[in-house]
Amino acid sequence: MTWSNWQVAPFFTSVFFVLGVLALYQLTFNGILFWVKWQHLRISETTIRTWYGILYMVVFVVALQSFGDSANYPWQFMNFQIIGIIFCAYFLNIKLPYYLFFPVVLVFMTLNQSLGYWQSWVHAITLTLLFGALNLIRARVKQRTAILISYSATGIIFGGLLWLWMKLKFNFSWQILGQEWLYLTIFEGLLFIYVNMLTQNDETKLQLTKFASHDSLTGTENFAAYSGAIKQWFEFSQRKQRSLTMMMFDIDHFKIFNDTYGHLAGDRVLQQVAMVVQTVLNENDPEVKLYRTGGEEFNILFPGYTVAETQVIVTQIFLAINHQEINFGTHQLEISVSVGVSALTAEDATPLDFYNRVDQKLYQSKRNGRMQITY
Repeated sequence: MTWSNWQVAPFFTSVFFVLGVLALYQLTFNGILFWVKWQHLRISETTIRTWYGILYMVVFVVALQSFGDSANYPWQFMNFQIIGIIFCAYFLNIKLPYYLFFPVVLVFMTLNQSLGYWQSWVHAITLTLLFGALNLIRARVKQRTAILISYSATGIIFGGLLWLWMKLKFNFSWQILGQEWLYLTIFEGLLFIYVNMLTQNDETKLQLTKFASHDSLTGTENFAAYSGAIKQWFEFSQRKQRSLTMMMFDIDHFKIFNDTYGHLAGDRVLQQVAMVVQTVLNENDPEVKLYRTGGEEFNILFPGYTVAETQVIVTQIFLAINHQEINFGTHQLEISVSVGVSALTAEDATPLDFYNRVDQKLYQSKRNGRMQITY
């Protein structure tokens, strides 16, 4: 069609079509991911990528098949369908068992009205084996370059078989078979280059984001991350009328550690405190985040928690840290913390109002002798 109507070689339009489909997937996926994060839904990025990827590629393959059925050459979109399967298996890392993939193919054959052709049955079995082989590679091969090479070789081999069944079914020439097989090889190369670029870009962004939002000494999220989080949770909690509680604590007499034993001792104390608190949070609710917001000051945000609901975790943290001894050279450093806890109220006009009230709770603990919790 592209050649007869626009004098453009089908290969070039196919290249841009494949890249366009992949770019549209990434654009729509990013939009869904943004919306999920904005709504603060507890859905992992992996889950979203898997299920949206399946839906996207099913719609893509079925749409191509419907175009093919209405065209003079119903086999002309098969390369795109193969690319769709490779895309799901590699890029989305979908762990769909091969024995579940075969029924999907049977449903597709039913819709395609091809159950009566032996070539279609062989084609379906070959597609199932292709998907199974790709999953096997993904499970056993770990190095990225090796995965790309293995996927490429597998796709080329199975692609040749699939085009052979198409030739036997539709009786086109060997020249067309060779041409389409070559196109598939080129499309695979474009797919893996595109995927590799996206993967490297995601890894770079992840590293930059972590560098900008995490404290290099303790590994906790930093004040910049806290500022962004409290703004989002503040607006969300007010809009949805949800509870939001904050715990603020700092290390008692922290300056003594630095002045007496040096700043390395102070660093060791900060690292130990952060590790203990993070361990307690991971055991209770990994969604609750710890932030280092000052020298020896830390904040914890509890989205969806009332003050009463935080007491178990707050108490565990308090008991885990207090009187803990840290070995530093020949010295044993005993540490304790003072804690303030409060919930968001209707009187809080800004996140700073909320912060200041929790801060006052903390200083009340300090004025009353330290090493205590003020709610």
